[in-house]
Amino acid sequence: MKRTNHLFEKIVDFKNLLLASQKALRRKRYKTSSTSFYFNFESELLNLQEELMEGYYCPQSYQVFHIREPKVRKIAAAHFRDRVVHHALCNVLEPLFEKRLIFDTYTCRVDKGTHRAIKRVQYFSRKYSYYLKWDIQKYFESIDHEILKDLLRRIIKDKRILRLLDKITDHPVPGNASGKGLTIGNLTSQHCANLYLGELDHLIKDSMMIKGYVRYMDDGICLSNCKNNLFQILENIRIFLDEKLKLKLKEKVTRIAPVTEGIPFLGFRIFPNLIRLQRRNLVRWRRKMRTRQKQYGQGFISEETLIASVQSMIAHISHGSSMSLRRKEIESLGSLA
Repeated sequence: MKRTNHLFEKIVDFKNLLLASQKALRRKRYKTSSTSFYFNFESELLNLQEELMEGYYCPQSYQVFHIREPKVRKIAAAHFRDRVVHHALCNVLEPLFEKRLIFDTYTCRVDKGTHRAIKRVQYFSRKYSYYLKWDIQKYFESIDHEILKDLLRRIIKDKRILRLLDKITDHPVPGNASGKGLTIGNLTSQHCANLYLGELDHLIKDSMMIKGYVRYMDDGICLSNCKNNLFQILENIRIFLDEKLKLKLKEKVTRIAPVTEGIPFLGFRIFPNLIRLQRRNLVRWRRKMRTRQKQYGQGFISEETLIASVQSMIAHISHGSSMSLRRKEIESLGSLA
């Protein structure tokens, strides 16, 4: 694949940094680091531009916290000015990453996302009899820095961009092993993690010629009319992950079964003619609905915030067979009025 050069100037261009700061500000408007940045907005951007151009930019320490929904995960949040750099990079590099990806990977891509991935799996479930479900064990924590850097050097020629990406990749995340892991919170991490498993995508689609295949980050589905074929695919995946990417499968959730049992994927159970919300996600969804209603009743959130939040949650489950559930929840909201 032809590598691309002379992109660094586009990344550090003031207009690109301005656009990046606007993207980084979304949902961060009232955070301390973002308000401090915008208090001296123009000088902050000019200083950041100078640091990048002169090569002495250095990321600040991460703020580490844990989230517990849907499972316990460690999040390392970058400082606001570092998020501006991440967006500036991705504004320019995303088209290069996009060219490297297969059609049926659905993370961090325009007009893709979870719901399109779910529909695509259902489409394949109508064509094939069996499925293989796999997941990567501690994926973000396990990404090997040297392998990732090699992948980036196959795409990007500009040494200044590569040095900047190396700084972000090597920036220590508390608790991660040396030379391993990306933080979930960085936009650059999302794109690089997608690119990293793109190597497995090309093995499955190009070398193994598997047509029924969908991946969303580290969750993958392969489909076939031959169950034994899926066992062979699984073994090939294990070998490739171990030898080429230094990753391991999460064996507890790896499964080969008939599509008529329903395919567990991204919080839903997908059947050829039906999509259901998985029970644990249904319980979590109802808990979040009750929480929002309670917050509104106690005056902690406005009616506009309640409506926006509920619309988002209802839109999510609307991709499954949930008409009666949605009707019941909307009626319960009406009783709050």
